[in-house]
Amino acid sequence: MKHVTILIVDDEPKIVRFIKTSLNLAGYDLLIANDGQTALEVFEQESPDLVVLDLGLPDIDGFDVLQRIRQMSTVPILILTARDDEKDKVRGLELGADDYLTKPFGIREMEARIQAVLRRIEWAPQSTDPNEFELRDLMVDFRRRKVTIGDEEKHLTPTEYELLRALIQHAGQVLVHSDLLTRVWGEEYRNDLAILRVNISRLRQKIEVDARHPTYVLTVPGVGYMLSTD
Repeated sequence: MKHVTILIVDDEPKIVRFIKTSLNLAGYDLLIANDGQTALEVFEQESPDLVVLDLGLPDIDGFDVLQRIRQMSTVPILILTARDDEKDKVRGLELGADDYLTKPFGIREMEARIQAVLRRIEWAPQSTDPNEFELRDLMVDFRRRKVTIGDEEKHLTPTEYELLRALIQHAGQVLVHSDLLTRVWGEEYRNDLAILRVNISRLRQKIEVDARHPTYVLTVPGVGYMLSTD
């Protein structure tokens, strides 16, 4: 297995020990930061493959750390929160997180979420992919995982890219919510409409001229989404 380095950002020693012991045994290399400023410094110096970020940090708000990492990189980010408010989870996803876990959580659940995110990093062109896909100003080079609108390259996160790829593979067809969730995130996410809606919104912000009036990724109310070929 390719060595994967994960940056754990959390100020609770018991949680950090629990995660560190379990993920080390699973074969991951770990970096630890107990506050937001240290996390940003370690991230810039070490360029980890994935970040597990607690939103409740003692110095910088976790949302700010998330935003600053996302400004630098499309690295996958899994947020941890003890906050039960659905708005916090949605806000984290809107700011660029790839997934979330609510404390308390089991290590098996964390490992499953990490593995799901990493699968989206270790991409490879599929037999169902064309070498290139072009639709009006949208161009996707599947060999290089490059997305452009006109002459401007758009930097998609691994999750956003997989979502666009699923839509392209079924261009002109409606994909129901559960099908899209299963294809991109996995069977265990098939009912998580919040994570789908937020990622659709983020994708539209990057590829649509006007995200409020999309012409590529269309909503079929109560059913799902489709990539319009009209």
